[in-house]
Amino acid sequence: MLKPVATATATASVYDPHCKRCPRLAGFLDEVQSKHPSYFCKPVPPFGDTKAQLLVLGLAPGLHGANATGRPFTGDACSDLLYGTLHQHGFGSKPQSLRADDDLVMTNCRITNAVKCLPPQNKPTPSEVRTCLTYLQEEVLQLRPKVILCLGAIAHNAALQVLPLKSLGLRPAELKFAHGACHMVGELWLVDSYHPSRYNLNTGRITPAMFSQAVGQAKALLTL
Repeated sequence: MLKPVATATATASVYDPHCKRCPRLAGFLDEVQSKHPSYFCKPVPPFGDTKAQLLVLGLAPGLHGANATGRPFTGDACSDLLYGTLHQHGFGSKPQSLRADDDLVMTNCRITNAVKCLPPQNKPTPSEVRTCLTYLQEEVLQLRPKVILCLGAIAHNAALQVLPLKSLGLRPAELKFAHGACHMVGELWLVDSYHPSRYNLNTGRITPAMFSQAVGQAKALLTL
């Protein structure tokens, strides 16, 4: 069975609601909380089936989305596309994620982010990504997904950093990010998609059909 590699020295945990290991992010969350007292403004936990074979991996919470609601990809501009597409492919009980306490149920799918805290301008630093890899590493280790659907290049690179490429004779350069690309890493598959953000949709970098195709590829690989 594929095992991730160690990437940090913190105690192994999938999620720590009190994590403040990144001073810039912790300070920014305090600033946002002062302006929006009702917002979640903490590291955002993963959501979905705890025994899922598919792990959907995003970048980080959005200011008025997951950071506000406390659930990945909920409340922001790309929420309906993400959850609607997952619903179309049989992973979600409903086509929308409205809030963290609604009755949406994910089946065989779990959703998380490479960086659990809201970063300024939606741009975590490389150091912040590395610091947060402890949680992703432990999640992959516990969940043991068959497929990771990476939403964007940063998510793709984060996944590579918690997988044992060296022991498998693989190099990151051999596993380049590209929309629709599928990479086999031991017994696990990485499937790449451009991030279904409003910006990418508005610029035509990704379309609903393209995103549906990527989710369909991930679903098909679950049956292999």
